[in-house]
Amino acid sequence: MAEYSPMMQHYLKTKEEYKDCILFYRLGDFYEMFFDDALVVSKELELTLTGKDCGQAERAPMCGIPFHAAETYLNRLVANGHKVAICEQVEDPKQAKGIVKREVIRIVTPGTNLNTQALDETKNNYLMSIVYLGEKIGVSIADFSTGDYFVTELSSGSELIDEINKFVPSEIITNEYFSMSGIDLTAVNDKLGITMSTLDSWYFDEDTCIKKLLTHFKVGVLDGLGLKDYTAGTIAAGALLLYLYEMQKGSVDHITSIVPYTTGKYMLIDSSSRRNLELVETMREKQKKGSLLWVLDKTKTAMGARALRSMIEQPLINKEDILKRQAGIEECNNRAIDREEIREYLNPVYDLERIMTKISCKSANPRDLIAFRNSLEMLPYIKKLIGTMESDLFAECFANLDDLADIYSLISSAIVEEPPITIREAGIIKEGFSKEADELRRAKTEGKEWLAQLEAREKEATGIKNLKVKYNKVFGYYLEVTNSFKNLVPADWVRKQTLTNAERYTTDELKKLEDVILGAEDKLCSLEYDLFNEVRDSIAAEVRRIKSTARAIAEIDVYTALSVVAQQYNYVKPAINEKGIIDIKNGRHPVVEKMISNDMFIPNDTYLDNGKNRVAVITGPNMAGKSTYMRQSALIV
Repeated sequence: MAEYSPMMQHYLKTKEEYKDCILFYRLGDFYEMFFDDALVVSKELELTLTGKDCGQAERAPMCGIPFHAAETYLNRLVANGHKVAICEQVEDPKQAKGIVKREVIRIVTPGTNLNTQALDETKNNYLMSIVYLGEKIGVSIADFSTGDYFVTELSSGSELIDEINKFVPSEIITNEYFSMSGIDLTAVNDKLGITMSTLDSWYFDEDTCIKKLLTHFKVGVLDGLGLKDYTAGTIAAGALLLYLYEMQKGSVDHITSIVPYTTGKYMLIDSSSRRNLELVETMREKQKKGSLLWVLDKTKTAMGARALRSMIEQPLINKEDILKRQAGIEECNNRAIDREEIREYLNPVYDLERIMTKISCKSANPRDLIAFRNSLEMLPYIKKLIGTMESDLFAECFANLDDLADIYSLISSAIVEEPPITIREAGIIKEGFSKEADELRRAKTEGKEWLAQLEAREKEATGIKNLKVKYNKVFGYYLEVTNSFKNLVPADWVRKQTLTNAERYTTDELKKLEDVILGAEDKLCSLEYDLFNEVRDSIAAEVRRIKSTARAIAEIDVYTALSVVAQQYNYVKPAINEKGIIDIKNGRHPVVEKMISNDMFIPNDTYLDNGKNRVAVITGPNMAGKSTYMRQSALIV
C-alpha cells in the first residue's frame, strides 16, 4: 500500500493527538476535515462531501468551510456538544520550506466558547468540574467568558444535582472515579442539554492541581486563596484550570480570583422548587417571559442582566446583607432623578467582562476596542453620581469603580473611529499615534509627489533639463540621463544601467525613497498589526482594574433597575424578623398580575409561624388560584 502524502501524514498525526475533537485543518483559505470528521461534519452542517487523493488507493472523504466564515459553523458544532480543535498555519506560506508548519492553537468546547454570537449575553456560560472522592464531592464552576471562578464542596448526590440546576453549566468534566459514585446525572444532563466528559486521571492529580493554582494566582500557599479547608474542591478547581489552559493553548490571565463558597451562604432551593417557581424561565416553554426574572429585569447592560439572574437563582439569607441591599434600593427610590441619569449613562455600556476576556485571550478585534472605549466614556459620569450617594452599597460600588481614564485615552489616541474588523488590514491606527506609521502612510499617498520634488531639485542642481525619475520592476526607481547631458552627472551618483542613448543612476536619497515607497503598504500592515497588539496587551495588563469596574457597573445596573421595578409596580420594602413568622398583607403574585389586565389581580394575606399556624390548608375548585397563592407566598419570601 502506498504511503500517505506528507501533508496527510501530518494531519493524521495531529488527529491522533486530538482523538476526541473534530479537527479543523487549515489549507489555504479553507478549514478541511477528512475521514470520519468529514462524514460527521458534512451530515451535521449539511455540507457537500467530496474526496481527496492522499496517496492511497481510495480517496479520503473530505469537506471544507471558508476560514473567514468558520465561527458560524464552529458554533453550530459546539452547540451540538462537539469539541473542535483549530489547527492553524503558524508560518507564512511564502517563507515555508516544504509543507507549511501547522499547530492546534485552541480547542473550542461548549464551556470554553468565547464567540459572542454563540452566547446569550444575559446568561453566564458555565463550565463545571466535579471530583468524587468518596465522602466528599468537590465542585468548581467557571465562566470563561467573564472570568468568574467558584469552588465548593458537597456531601451528597442530591446537593450536586441542586448545584447543577442552579448554575446550568453547558459542559461538565469529571474524574474517572465519579462513575463509581452511584450518582446518575443522565436525566439532569439530558434535560438541560449539558455536554459531559470524563478526563484523564492526570488532570485530577492533587499535587498537579495545587501547583497549577499556586502558579496561576502567584501565591505561595492555598491559604492565600481561601482553599485551606477545601481538599476535594481544590482538586476540582485545579482540574478545571488545567482544562482551560489545555483548551486555550495559552493564557487565561483574565481569571484573577477564585471565590470559595458554602451552599449555606444562599437560600437552598431544590431543583423541583426552582422549576415550579419559574424563577428564570417558564416550566413548559422554557422562556424568560412569564418568569420572575422577566418581571424584575429592567437592567441596561449585559453584565447587569447576568448579575440579576445570579441573585434570583441564589437568594441571600444573611440579614445584614439583605438590609444593605434594601437600603441601596431605597436610596435609589428617594433619588429618582439621579437614578434615571445613571441609567442613561448605562445605556451605551457594552459587555465589559466579555470584551475584557477577548482582549486577554488576544481575540479582540479593533471594533471590540472601539466598543470598549465608548463604554469607558460613560464611567466618569456614573462615578461622579455614585460618589454623591450615601448607602454602604453604593459606597462599595464607588470604591470599586475606576474611571479607567488612561485606557480610554490610549484607545482614543491609537484606534481610528471606524476601523476594519480584521487586524491584518491597514487602517486601524490613528494619525499621530506612531511617527513611523505616519511616514509609511504618507509614503503610500505622497510617494509620487516626493519623486516629482526630487526630480525638480536634481534638474535645478545639475542643469540636466531632460532628467527623469523612472521605475521598472527589475531596477526599481532610477534617474535617467540622455547621453547628451552625461557630462553634467555629479560624481556621487551611482550608475545602475547603461542603455544605447542614456544612462540610469541612483542616489542615496532616491534609494531611501524607494525603500519607503515600495515597502510602505506591506510595512504599514505589519506595523499597524504590531501596534494594535501592543495596545491590546497594554489593556490586558489592567485586567484586575477592569474586572473590578465591570462588577461595580453590574451591581449599579441591578440596584437602579430594581428600584425602577419597585416604584413602577408599587412594591414594598419588607420588614425582616428572625422569629419564624411570615406575615404578608395584601400580597400579590408578581408574575401573574403582569400577565393579566390591570387591576384584575386581587391581593390577599398570608400568615404562618412556628406555632399553631405552622400549616395552612388551602381548598377550592380547580382554577380557583390555589397554586398561584402558594407560589406567590414562596416568591415573596
